[in-house]
Amino acid sequence: MKVLMLGWEFPPYNAGGLGTACYGLTKSLASQGVQVTFVIPKAPYSYKYNFINLLNAEIDYDHILKLIKVQSGLIPYHDCFSKESLVFGKDRKSCFEIYGKNLIEEVEAFARRVLEICRNEEFDVIHAHDWMTYLAGIALKKATGKKLVLHIHATEFDRGVIGINPDVYNIEKQGFDNADLIIAVSNYTKSVVCGKYGICESRIRVAHNGVIIDNVPKEYNVKVFPKDKVVLFLGRITIQKGPEYFIEAAKLISDYMKDVKFIVTGSGDKLPWMIQRSAELGLSDKIVFTGFLKGDELKKMYTMADVYVMPSVSEPFGITPLESISLGTPVVISKQSGVSEVLNHCLKVDFWDTRKMANHIVAILQHKELKSTLKHHGFIEVTNINWDKAAEKVKRCYEEVVGCL
Repeated sequence: MKVLMLGWEFPPYNAGGLGTACYGLTKSLASQGVQVTFVIPKAPYSYKYNFINLLNAEIDYDHILKLIKVQSGLIPYHDCFSKESLVFGKDRKSCFEIYGKNLIEEVEAFARRVLEICRNEEFDVIHAHDWMTYLAGIALKKATGKKLVLHIHATEFDRGVIGINPDVYNIEKQGFDNADLIIAVSNYTKSVVCGKYGICESRIRVAHNGVIIDNVPKEYNVKVFPKDKVVLFLGRITIQKGPEYFIEAAKLISDYMKDVKFIVTGSGDKLPWMIQRSAELGLSDKIVFTGFLKGDELKKMYTMADVYVMPSVSEPFGITPLESISLGTPVVISKQSGVSEVLNHCLKVDFWDTRKMANHIVAILQHKELKSTLKHHGFIEVTNINWDKAAEKVKRCYEEVVGCL
């Protein structure tokens, strides 16, 4: 089975969860005999290239996975903020838009470029990840007659919690209408697609994300605050991720426990507000803002924390709790998340219930037996929430659309 996969981030050119998901999924698909050609926009960093073939993108399955980078100005919506603009407010009006400049034009340009370079590629199925690649997927389907599978990692109703972008919604709807099959990362997301886009549930399959279990180097187990407990928030600092609820819970915890520090890792349009709000609540000496981190730096954040909190308002899946548990840190997660469908050895709370959220966090911080139980059974649980299982479901979707089932 040969698959042409379209995405807009892939390690090492990634800034968030989508890249992590694409890496884990393609690695497992490759181990199951699926040959993947992955097309990615030009990385928005300092790399100088138009488009090239990388047979070894720092991964150990280069003989099966082929990575093509396409010239494009596309940037991940959660990586379009500079450190200076976030902290000091420079160019606030333009930087605080959710998406990159001239986004729709870039999506259309990406589609044209993909069609140009992939028209003669050999593949059985087109697999497009998230809305930025949907137009490219549709164009390839029309040009080649191949089946199109769309993979939904988030919808505009997740990203635009207080108001959607109609242009993005229309692209998503167009993609769903033209897809031969749709993969959702959770039943939560499936219900959104059915309810908000009018898509029949018979056209949607659910394949929950997974996690890659890594060994934790001993040097990671260093406590920056040896006398304090540490509570971690990690992710895009946007309305979708619920940072305001984390801050309010932090205030309640700080009033009850004096030996607690809070670490906020990530960047986004709500970061200036979060810094200001923490000062208003008298938490300036309690909260550390690290900015955007990835790779080993993220692992260190997980391991130095006593509990990780994901208070998302709307989370299609949420890989970070799995990463946290795999590295030995128990979690408190929002019930409004896809990962809550598969993760049981954790504490769950409605995102708006900050008092209960604070109580859950305090319980883990103060009760060693509870923390130990969540760590032990949680780790066993996440070892079975893996990318091999996700890949098996995705492979069945390929076989379904090409008539092998």
